[in-house]
Amino acid sequence: MRLDERYVPYLQMAGLYHLARLNDRWFRLDEPLVSAFVERWRPETHTFHMPFGECTITLQDVAYQLGLPVDGDYVSGCLTDFHLYIEGGRPAWQWFHELLGVLPPENQVQKFAVNCTWFQETFAECPDGADEETLFADKSGNRIHIRWLPYVARLEEMGRYSWGSAALAWLYRCMCRVANRHVVKLAGPLQLLQSWIFWRFPTLRPSGYDEISWPLASRWSGYNPGISNKGPRVQMARLKIDLLQPRQRTRRHPGCTSGGLGASAYDVMALQDVPDLLCGCGVASG
Repeated sequence: MRLDERYVPYLQMAGLYHLARLNDRWFRLDEPLVSAFVERWRPETHTFHMPFGECTITLQDVAYQLGLPVDGDYVSGCLTDFHLYIEGGRPAWQWFHELLGVLPPENQVQKFAVNCTWFQETFAECPDGADEETLFADKSGNRIHIRWLPYVARLEEMGRYSWGSAALAWLYRCMCRVANRHVVKLAGPLQLLQSWIFWRFPTLRPSGYDEISWPLASRWSGYNPGISNKGPRVQMARLKIDLLQPRQRTRRHPGCTSGGLGASAYDVMALQDVPDLLCGCGVASG
C-alpha cells in the first residue's frame, strides 16, 4: 500500500517511519531458503547451528535491517484479558470505533484480530482534505490485534518503546514454535530473517541488488524468487548451508564499528534476555 505523505509526520512521531518506508520497497519471501535456515534453529540456545558454529539475529541486526528502535520502554501487556484493562473501562470495540471511526463486519474479525484485507480496503487511501483528526484515526494499514489500541491512542508516545526488541522476541518465539514438529506454518517478521540471511551470508544472496539504502532491508526491493519447485529448492538451500565456511559470513553491517556477535550490550541482551520473555517465561500468550 502506497504511503500517503500526510501520514509521514505521524509515523516520524511514532518512530516507525523507517519501517513504513518498506511498504514501497518490500520483497517476496524466499520460503525454501528461510525454511532451510529455520530447520537449524535450536530453541534451547536461540541460535542457528551452522557448519562453522552458532549464530543468531541480534537487536543490532533489527535496528540496521528494519530501522526500528531497540532502546526505550519494553512492549508488554496481557494477551488474553487485555480488554478488561482498557482505560476508562470502555468496551474494546467501542474504543476501536472511537479511534478509527468505523467497525469491521463480523466476517472480518477473528476473535480480537481484524483481517488485514479489511484494513487495506477501508484505509487504503487517505481522503482528500483530511484533517488531523482523520489522519490520526486512519493509522492502521495491516492486520492488527486490538490489544494494541492503547498504543494507537497515544501515538505521540509510541517512539519511546523498544519496538525492535518486540519484533526480535516475536521472531524468536515463532521459530521456537516451528521447532515443534506439530507446527508446520512459520509466522512472524520473516522479511527480517531473510534480509539478515542475505546480509550475513553473501553466497546466499541474490545477484543484481547492489544499491544500499536505509533501512538495509530495502536493498532487496522487488526481489521475487517465485513459488515453483519448492521441494528441490529447499534441498538446494540445505546443501548451500551445509557447505558454508566461516570466511563466507559477514560479521558487520556497512558503517558499523562493532566487532560482531556479542560485541555490544544489545547483542548480549538479544542472546540472553529477549527470547526468554516470549518463549515461555513470564508473559501470557493468547
